[in-house]
Amino acid sequence: MATAYIVDAVRTAGGRRGGKLAGVHPVDLGAAVFDAIADRNDFDTSAIDDVITGCVSQGGQQTMDLGRNAVLASKLPDSIPAVTIDRQCGSSQQAMMFAAQAVMSGTQDIVLASGIESMTRVPMGSVATLFMKEGLGNYKSPRLEEKFPGIMFSQFAGAEMIVKKHGFTKDDLDAFALASHLRAKAATEAGHFQNEIVGIEIETPEGKEIHLVDEGIRFDATMESIAGVKLLQEGGAITAATSSQICDGASAALIVSEQALKDHGLTPRARIHHISVTAGDPIIMLEEPLFATEKALKKAGMKIEDIDAYEVNEAFAPVPLAWMKYLGASHDRLNAHGGAIALGHPLGASGTKLMATLLGVLDAKNGKYGLQTMCEGGGQANVTIIERL
Repeated sequence: MATAYIVDAVRTAGGRRGGKLAGVHPVDLGAAVFDAIADRNDFDTSAIDDVITGCVSQGGQQTMDLGRNAVLASKLPDSIPAVTIDRQCGSSQQAMMFAAQAVMSGTQDIVLASGIESMTRVPMGSVATLFMKEGLGNYKSPRLEEKFPGIMFSQFAGAEMIVKKHGFTKDDLDAFALASHLRAKAATEAGHFQNEIVGIEIETPEGKEIHLVDEGIRFDATMESIAGVKLLQEGGAITAATSSQICDGASAALIVSEQALKDHGLTPRARIHHISVTAGDPIIMLEEPLFATEKALKKAGMKIEDIDAYEVNEAFAPVPLAWMKYLGASHDRLNAHGGAIALGHPLGASGTKLMATLLGVLDAKNGKYGLQTMCEGGGQANVTIIERL
């Protein structure tokens, strides 16, 4: 089977809800990261076989094949096709995996995997709630209701279930959230994000500027400030401070074959060592990365100690905490440059976003193997293991 290589991965700096990227159409966010891939890599972009774009909230400004519209808005040739996919929060990680599968199968040589999500312009859940308000029905069918009576699948409820199941306290969650901000702050100040962030021109009251710094990082975060945030539900342990931040952003990764490396003079940053996706309990929902990673490591013939850096999406603090506890993983190697609690979680864009950051962490640490995984709606989880070259 052919090998799939990652030549480059980029992302925008995160924008808070109603923040610095709120004035940018999601199509144009996608076009910006596509342009960056073209500008940073000297090859004939007409050779791109396909663009696969992850997006969760495919409504309003993010409809009509968002990925194709971003291609048309970018400097890429109009001859490049695109498709938009939804595997919930793992959408653009799945885009990478589909790209890798296309390359490994020999059917395509150059595929651009990407993710786009403006959570300001297309709010989370709006594609369901707007239809319900118009009397156009609910995503939960009669057969689904029969199987899961009275259950509204909720990531918030699932996160609280993980807290209780794994015996975490609110202090555990608060301490983890603080570490996320401190690491993101340190990485920003050390310039670790410079090679992965694509500048976006924005309008401000003071005039035009280039957005280059993740807007969600609390540079003044303390244990006291995080602990003081109110609970999301009475009797629970999770607060907004220990949850991923609503975020606007886009990201992309260029996946190619060995033949494409030779034909276009491209230099790979990593090779894809393993890809897998699993599913489990849709009610607790967010716990699947634990079991998905265990299965992935077994299939890859590896142990957690073999991995130099892990990116586990910080949807809620108990998810990576439970992941570490279950696998015996080191916190030092987990989300070393901060995670979604500080940097934001732009839903469908987070998969390729995490890959851009994972590559940067491996570069900074001179590491060899990296692993990324994230919890997803429906109790699913993707796992990608890469080898830095």
